[in-house]
Amino acid sequence: MNTQELTNKICEVLSSKKAYDITIINVEEMTILTDNYVICSAMSSTAVKALANYVDEELGGMGIEPLHKDGMRDGNWAVLDYGSVIVHVFLNSVRETYDLEKIWNNGSNTTRYED
Repeated sequence: MNTQELTNKICEVLSSKKAYDITIINVEEMTILTDNYVICSAMSSTAVKALANYVDEELGGMGIEPLHKDGMRDGNWAVLDYGSVIVHVFLNSVRETYDLEKIWNNGSNTTRYED
């Protein structure tokens, strides 16, 4: 699965479970760490954990495992690293604090996911 297909699948999975404000940031020209960030918000720490676990389970069922995952128990900010795509699931207040969109936005690399 290429980067764009993986990004789209992750967004579909998040959207199906009511993640909101799903944003894709293409950072391939800005860092060697990854090609895309997928960022979304959840209304509660329980929802953060549930969304991250659901992405992990759905992609795992397709044979796609994260290289690393963090924050799955905390519920404030969960990260799933799939190599070419890194998923950030935030409690909304934490997302506002870190504001990754502002840090990584170059003016033309950010897209809101619309299902």
